[in-house]
Amino acid sequence: MNASDTASFGFREVPREEKAGLVRGVFDRSARRYDVMNDLMSLGIHRVWKDMVITEANPRPGQTLVDVAGGTGDLARAFVDRAERVRKRRGGEPARAIVTDINEQMLVAGLKRGTDDRLQWVTGDAECLPLPDAIADCVTIAFGIRNVTNRDAALKDMRRVLKTGGRFLCLEFSRPTTKALERIYDAWSFNAIPRIGEAVAKDRDSYQYLVESIRRFPPQDAFADELKAAGFDRVSVTNYSGGIAALHSGWRL
Repeated sequence: MNASDTASFGFREVPREEKAGLVRGVFDRSARRYDVMNDLMSLGIHRVWKDMVITEANPRPGQTLVDVAGGTGDLARAFVDRAERVRKRRGGEPARAIVTDINEQMLVAGLKRGTDDRLQWVTGDAECLPLPDAIADCVTIAFGIRNVTNRDAALKDMRRVLKTGGRFLCLEFSRPTTKALERIYDAWSFNAIPRIGEAVAKDRDSYQYLVESIRRFPPQDAFADELKAAGFDRVSVTNYSGGIAALHSGWRL
């Protein structure tokens, strides 16, 4: 089998056409405990990172967010809530957010957290979003891009749904910037996270995959080059927590 016929699934190479189904299985199994596990795996720091993403997005009344691989909708809720605080001071129309995810069970878990007229929930593949062109003022994807089979196709399609002048923000686990931090991070993620998954979610294998998928994701500079190749302008990278996570930003100009 040629390398072009395969995709990484953790440390394994699998036929490209099988990866989406395997990833869907991971999130089908983890959807019910997803938010709890995120808190445990990151010691709650993922909430700080996501708040920083929303601050960077700078939501305004009347804007539309598309949150890809949006899962339970935490970024989308934060976006419309932040915009609403501005609207109460300045007026205007409410912001709205479209949460898309290939995994229906993740969206169901999000709806169980409460409905909101400002949110729309759409089952869809990041590589071929079921959305019109130029619909979004901002597109976000948090901890989802590494699960996509064809990143180039997904990046180009997320750019497609952005309006001219719109911004793309991608939060993803990345590479620690020092060897000392890398050793600590490796010890925690490879030893603790699968065990926590087994104890809390009764699913060690899914969390083993998630740890491995982080290691297979390209480092900050290489992923920034992928954004540029997909057509994004003014690409920048901001490391969070010493590079454990990174925010990649780009614009459609």
